[in-house]
Amino acid sequence: MTFSWTSHRFSGGALALDVANSVILRHDEARRVDRFAVDQQLDAFPEAASVFCAERALFGDLQPAAPENRAKFFSLREATDGYFRRRILTGSDDLLLADLLEATALILRGSSGQNDLDRATAHSVLKLIATSEPERTKICRNCGWLFIDRSKNRSRAWCDMAVCGNRAKAHRHYRRKKEEMP
Repeated sequence: MTFSWTSHRFSGGALALDVANSVILRHDEARRVDRFAVDQQLDAFPEAASVFCAERALFGDLQPAAPENRAKFFSLREATDGYFRRRILTGSDDLLLADLLEATALILRGSSGQNDLDRATAHSVLKLIATSEPERTKICRNCGWLFIDRSKNRSRAWCDMAVCGNRAKAHRHYRRKKEEMP
């Protein structure tokens, strides 16, 4: 399946979260879609990230991960999702932190290109781990994507108000109208 890498696909607020969010409906095996399953989509991601990613100024023009590093890159993606999702849901991260750091180290030791997607993602992971406000990392109430809540009062509930926020509000409105019907 092909699609466009739009700004909505980069609503995580950090490259590492945008990479983790490349798996759509992650916990629904019947509807799960891996946006990186097609090589052309994976190869197009760095160019789009250079335009839409919140951290684009840190990484500049990104290059695709080298084919020999892709397995490590996918391991980093899964470790990133597992670590941050567990930290959000349970407040505990001790069990998965070692896995995430190991996946990050494998990328940093094995990638030679400064602007390779895998290396930039590893740096983004380290930056997220070191953040002093882990409570700002959240899970979208609509789609389940990970995102950083940069709102002043930390009340953001959706990865993207224009997409997930509108869908959730429309669904609530529909339910209310249906309940009002005789």
